[in-house]
Amino acid sequence: MKHLKQQWRSLAILLILCLFLKTCVPNASKPNILLIMADDLGIGDVGCYGNDTIRTPNIDHLAKEGVRLTQHIAAAPVCTPSRAAFLTGRYPIRSGMDSSIKQRIVFWNGASGGLPPNETTFARILQQQGYTTALIGKWHLGVNCESRNDHCHHPLNHGFSYFYGMPFSLVNECQGRENPELSQSLQDTYWLHTQIIALAVLTLLIGKLTNLFSVKWKTIACFATGGFLFFISWFSSYGFTKYWNCILMRNHDITEQPMRLEKTTFNLLKETVSFIERSKHEPFLLLVSFLHVHTPLITTEKFRGRSSHGLYGDNVEEMDWLVGKLLEAIDKKGLKNSTFVYFASDHGGFLEAQEGNVQRGGWNGIYKGGKAMGGWEGGIRVPGIVRWPGVLPADTVIDEPTSLMDIYPTVVHLAGGTVPQDRVIDGHNLMPLLRGTVQHSEHEFMFHYCGVYLHAVRWHQKDSGALWKAHYTTPVFQPEGAEACYKSGICHCFGEDVTHHDPPLLFDLSRDPSEANPLSPDTEPLFDAVISRIERAVWDHHGTLSPVPQQLSAYNIVWKPWLQPCCGTFPFCWCDEEGDRT
Repeated sequence: MKHLKQQWRSLAILLILCLFLKTCVPNASKPNILLIMADDLGIGDVGCYGNDTIRTPNIDHLAKEGVRLTQHIAAAPVCTPSRAAFLTGRYPIRSGMDSSIKQRIVFWNGASGGLPPNETTFARILQQQGYTTALIGKWHLGVNCESRNDHCHHPLNHGFSYFYGMPFSLVNECQGRENPELSQSLQDTYWLHTQIIALAVLTLLIGKLTNLFSVKWKTIACFATGGFLFFISWFSSYGFTKYWNCILMRNHDITEQPMRLEKTTFNLLKETVSFIERSKHEPFLLLVSFLHVHTPLITTEKFRGRSSHGLYGDNVEEMDWLVGKLLEAIDKKGLKNSTFVYFASDHGGFLEAQEGNVQRGGWNGIYKGGKAMGGWEGGIRVPGIVRWPGVLPADTVIDEPTSLMDIYPTVVHLAGGTVPQDRVIDGHNLMPLLRGTVQHSEHEFMFHYCGVYLHAVRWHQKDSGALWKAHYTTPVFQPEGAEACYKSGICHCFGEDVTHHDPPLLFDLSRDPSEANPLSPDTEPLFDAVISRIERAVWDHHGTLSPVPQQLSAYNIVWKPWLQPCCGTFPFCWCDEEGDRT
């Protein structure tokens, strides 16, 4: 009898302990997941990656407590396709989120292109696994498909239970700056066409009034009406970018149109801390997608003039402060040991972002190229830091090829889910590599696209330690001798803006990470064998691609008034619920 009582007492203690673990340590089995994505941050802008002039103590401390990845690669060198790949674990060409035209991003909130509803994001899988999911910050993957309120591309339609932020992206127009960011060349073309039409109408009118030639008034009226409608159609989109694109949303509701930029940083931080507070008793997925450090570099007064790198450096240091505030919120709730934290940038720094002689974009360290350049390392090699105390080793550096797409299978694994079996997933679960149970990355080949055009391929030859990279196409830098596309403002992917290489330019990144000295059959005995192996890999890769609708086609990225999110009666779109709330 006494023995039976002892057994019951032991069972009761065990039951109480289990209940304690379930209520007080809710993520003992499923960790919270905090993903932090910077915008346009160069790998050379961060202290733990070699910068000794911009202060990033919080990011550096995160790396000290976790694992730092030195070959962390974005699947695309611009925002929209890179973020699509990050969320789906797939090269953007598989989902139609890459472009065959010069414009490679979603250009308007009122466009019809975006992340297709049939794509399965990691947020959707974690939501099915019982996670509370939220996205706070930048989305830039579309809003509507066919009507103003269908929200087919919206974060809430892709597995996020809560959204607060910009459905688009920060651009210079949000601040009313003189140098517009949304395809100045395209606007110039439209304006030229408008002037030609106006000149034609004026010529007809003078000819009619002076009897130089016979023309009907109806013809002149048709030309004038057509020209006016053409001008209104393009100017109503580009001329009112601040109202159409620079908006804040909470779930499906617009809270600011246009945004009050001086309050945006505070609002986003407040929303993030609030979400952590109300979700601390259940496993959560929180994707914090910073507006920093994209132009126009919105920086609060507290950080202006603090760095030695002007407004850009100020903006980086403010972003680092935000990272510290997020980690502080996690720590204060006792969630540090039960939270998987990841920090990265969506692609490399923007070299061409300049105002006169002042640099407004990032620095990519020793790596050649930058944002929008599909093959060069500077456009795709980004910071990558992971922390999970007690599970992952601290102060560890991994010099193996990894991808932003790897986060997809990694967080799905941590949540106890399974990746979709009906499609190709290009990412790999990072946990074995992060924990040190394996020594090499699962990535043997990685394919580097510029739009839909394959510009370069890397081959991780694990047995030899070589890291080969073959460039089939590279951008033409201008002016001659420059290291970026300063004349055009951004590098393009095809036509006269690129150079094709046959045979490809070949580098061994293990010996030449700056891609300064291309190899040749004379300098590299394995040249032909390496190129042959890479070409077989390209052939195999192409065999895994299936035709899909192109989300970033010319039609899908053009502004459509009937799709424009509006918090009033279109076109009178204006509201400030955040100000009212304050």
